[in-house]
Amino acid sequence: MRALSIALAGALLASVPAAAQTVEEQALLHRLAADVRPERMRADIEALVSFGTRHTLSETASDTRGIGAARRWAQGQFEQMSRDCGGCLTVVTPSDTVTLPPRVPTPTEVVDIVAIQRGTGDPNRVIIISGHIDSRVTDVMNFTDDAPGANDDASGVAAVLEAARVLSKHRFEATLVFAALSGEEQGLLGGKILADYAQAQGWRVEANLNNDIVGNSQGQSGVRDTTRVRVFSEGTKTVETEAQEERRRYNGGEVDSSSRNLARFVDGLADRYLANFDVEMIYRTDRYGRGGDQVEMLRHGFPAVRISEGAENYDRQHQDLRTEDGVEYGDTIEGVDFDYLGQVARLNVVAMAALANAPATPLGVTIEGAVKPDTTVKWQAVPGAAGYRVWWRSTTAPQWSHSRWAGSATEMVLPGIVIDDWFFGVSAVSADGYESPVVFPGPAGSFVSVGDPAPRPAR
Repeated sequence: MRALSIALAGALLASVPAAAQTVEEQALLHRLAADVRPERMRADIEALVSFGTRHTLSETASDTRGIGAARRWAQGQFEQMSRDCGGCLTVVTPSDTVTLPPRVPTPTEVVDIVAIQRGTGDPNRVIIISGHIDSRVTDVMNFTDDAPGANDDASGVAAVLEAARVLSKHRFEATLVFAALSGEEQGLLGGKILADYAQAQGWRVEANLNNDIVGNSQGQSGVRDTTRVRVFSEGTKTVETEAQEERRRYNGGEVDSSSRNLARFVDGLADRYLANFDVEMIYRTDRYGRGGDQVEMLRHGFPAVRISEGAENYDRQHQDLRTEDGVEYGDTIEGVDFDYLGQVARLNVVAMAALANAPATPLGVTIEGAVKPDTTVKWQAVPGAAGYRVWWRSTTAPQWSHSRWAGSATEMVLPGIVIDDWFFGVSAVSADGYESPVVFPGPAGSFVSVGDPAPRPAR
C-alpha cells in the first residue's frame, strides 16, 4: 500500500491542473478586497447610531428609535441588496421570545436579521459572518438612555453589510450567510438563535466569522495601531466528549481544533491579500471575563472565531455618555477609524470568498505510524476537490510549515517523517487552486459538528 500510495500521488500530479498543485494567489480575492468601501460603512454606522439606543429591551414600535427600528433598517438594507443582485439573497428573521433573568426579566422577542446567499454547487456547506446590532451603556439594564454602540457593535454590523454588498455581486460554491444578531449584551441570545436555526436547517457550518468591536485603532494608552487585528479561537472543542478528551490529551489536538485551524487559514489570507495588515492569532476563545456570539456557535459544534480590533479603548465600551476630568466616555462614532474598519471588512470578504470557493474540508482524517520510521495519513474524498495537500509542522509551531501534494489519492505515506515528532493535517484543493483550511486528524480537528449543543453555563 505504501508503494502504491507514493506512486499514485506521483502519477496523478501531472494530470491535475498546476493551479491546484501550489498555493497560489487568486485574482478574484484581490478584486473583492478592492471593492470594499469604508464610506459605505460610515453611512451604515451613522444610521445605526441615529436610532439613539439599540438595547435589546428598548422600543420596538418606533420607526426612529430603539432596537425595532434598527432591525427593520438592517432588514431593508439586505432586501435592497437582494433587489440589486436579482433576488440572490433570501432574508429571514429567526427569533425567540426569551425570559432569562436577570438581564431579560420579562418575556422579550429577540430577532436576528439574516441574509442567505445560496451556493451554486455545495449549498448545504455554509460560511457565516456575524455582528450584533444591540447596544448598551454602563448599566446593562438601562434601555432608555442613548447607547450609540458605534464600535460595539455597529462596526461589526457594518462589516457584515459591506461583505454582503461586495459578495452578492458574485456566485460561490458554498452558501454565504450574513447575520445581524440581537441580544448579545443580554446573554449571547442572538448567537444562540442563529446556531439553533442553522442546526434546524441541517447546515454544515464550516466557519463563523464573528465581528465584535472591529472599528477602533487607538488603544487605551493613546497609541494608534492600524496594522493589526486579533482573531480569537478555542483550542479544545466545547463539544468534546469524555472519550475524545482522553484521546486528545494523549495524542494532541489542544491547539488544532477546527476553529484554531480556521484562524490559521484567515491569518494566511491576510498575509497574501492585505497590505500592511496582520492577523494576530489569540489562543483563547475570547477575552478574559467577556464573550461574543461565536461562543454559541461553538456550543453547537460549529467552527467559529471572534474577530476584534488589535487595541481596545475601554473608555468607549459599555459606558454612559459623559466627560470626566477631561476624558470622554461612551461609544460614539468619533471612536471609529473607518480606514481601519475597511481593512477588517476586506479580511472578512476575502476569507468568506476563499472558503466558499474551496472544496469542503476533508473528512475522516487519520494518521498511523507508531513504532515506524514513516507516517501514513489517510482521509476521505470530498466533492469538488481536484486533489489534496498533506501538511505537517513542529508540535510547537504556530503555522503549518511543510506540505506535499497528494493528487487525488486519499492516502499518503511520508517516508522518514516520524509520527511522534510532528502534527499532521490535510487540506482539499479545487482545480483552480482554492484551498480549504487544514484538518487535524480525529475528532479534535474535524470541521463537522457533532452531537447536541453543550450545556449553557449558569450566568
